[in-house]
Amino acid sequence: MRNTEQVTIEVIESAQFHLFVVSYVFYKASSIVRALNEALDRGVQLKVLLESSVEEGGSVKLDGLKSLHQAVPGGQFYIWDSSVKNPRNDNLSYSVHAKCVVADSRLAFITSANLTSAALERNMELGLLIRGGNVPERLHAHLEALATLEVIKKWEPS
Repeated sequence: MRNTEQVTIEVIESAQFHLFVVSYVFYKASSIVRALNEALDRGVQLKVLLESSVEEGGSVKLDGLKSLHQAVPGGQFYIWDSSVKNPRNDNLSYSVHAKCVVADSRLAFITSANLTSAALERNMELGLLIRGGNVPERLHAHLEALATLEVIKKWEPS
């Protein structure tokens, strides 16, 4: 049993080549910002998928994408493409609710925790750290496929 923040940072710090981070929201997680910037300084390719803001058709009131992009400008940021998100065009809400960090297709942390100070420092969260095997490989391949197929699309601030 370890603190969610510690495990998240361990996965980020272990990345040598590529890192894929998925969360519903980002808010005031300065230790994560520091770790992500250090990963970029090491030459790690960083990709981040977050739920988009209400203004951009998503369900998050605070624009975590914009604030994380400002704090970690070297990363590639993604959102769930709204044209793919709701193919039935119904009135139901759809959001990126997954949360994981995958490093080099060899280490994956799948968690209930968002990238927020509350989730990382105070809340009771649950997560599973997976070292090696095919789960980290398959998870990374799946996320990359979502980007390649443009189910998730690159996001740039407007």
